[in-house]
Amino acid sequence: MPQDPTERRVTVTGPPRRTTRASGYYRPRTEIDEQTTLGHTYIRSLMRSQLRAGLAAFAVLGLLVGPLPLLFAAMPDARRLEWAVLGFGLYAPLVLLARWYVRRAERNERDFVRLVEDR
Repeated sequence: MPQDPTERRVTVTGPPRRTTRASGYYRPRTEIDEQTTLGHTYIRSLMRSQLRAGLAAFAVLGLLVGPLPLLFAAMPDARRLEWAVLGFGLYAPLVLLARWYVRRAERNERDFVRLVEDR
């Protein structure tokens, strides 16, 4: 049974009725994924804040541990004092410094995610 030429199906194509992205709406995550200049700026901002936290922790560590050789050289007969300072005196400040650094780095990352996330 031949089909009648008037019964053919016709597909109509045209512009989409709605777009997925509204004009004026930008997503920082897209900027980062597409590696645009703005996305690069976002990442550079995160890296700078992490570097600042690391340098601050390193400076405190240097101020805490740096003078110890001079202190030990000034007291050559105090072997037990050296081990007490190294074993017990530095442990608590180093743990507190490490804890501060980790909390600061996590806060930097949380702030960055809050900036980038869609709301």
